[in-house]
Amino acid sequence: MSRGDRLDRAGIARLVAQDIPPGSYVNLGIGQPTLVADHLAEDSGVVLHTENGMLGMGRAAKGSEIDPDLLNAGKIPVTETPGASYFHHADSFAMMRGGHLDVCVLGAFQVSFTGDLANWHTGEPDAIPAVGGAMDLAIGAKSVFVMMTLFTDAGAPKLVPSCDYPLTGLRCVSRVYTDYGVFLLDQDGVTIRETFGIEEPDLRAKLGL
Repeated sequence: MSRGDRLDRAGIARLVAQDIPPGSYVNLGIGQPTLVADHLAEDSGVVLHTENGMLGMGRAAKGSEIDPDLLNAGKIPVTETPGASYFHHADSFAMMRGGHLDVCVLGAFQVSFTGDLANWHTGEPDAIPAVGGAMDLAIGAKSVFVMMTLFTDAGAPKLVPSCDYPLTGLRCVSRVYTDYGVFLLDQDGVTIRETFGIEEPDLRAKLGL
């Protein structure tokens, strides 16, 4: 049964924030995932990591809180939480590659039914590749959550049997959070956990599940 209306970006971010286990070390990717920081409870114990070298990132900074030297990987001004620390970019990547992150939240162009991730290049001749640290996060984090709209502007599904775009990682995504539903992925395929603004049979038909 569908729960209410289709989610907006803030609604998706709120849902992801609620699902992150308390006390987790978490990286938020550039774009939609950065919104998750604004919806984490202050007593969650979640420690946010940024690719550019920070542990203890807080929500987005506003007004007089803005410090031009305190930015996340997407160049958005952020606050810091008590005990925040800063370190070299190489140390940040060592944390990402070394399995020290419990969760990373990434955006995507496509995710396959078996958890393959494509989020750095559409393959179009004029597209600008933007892999950043996504490959390191996809293989280094213990759990990979994806936030994205479920369909392109043209109406094509972005959760697909197999990805058409260049891959970032193989079988790495465990959950996909979208405006129309939340999907759990494993070696057996896709489970629809809940839907928003559409009934499950209709959503299955649109995705070919």
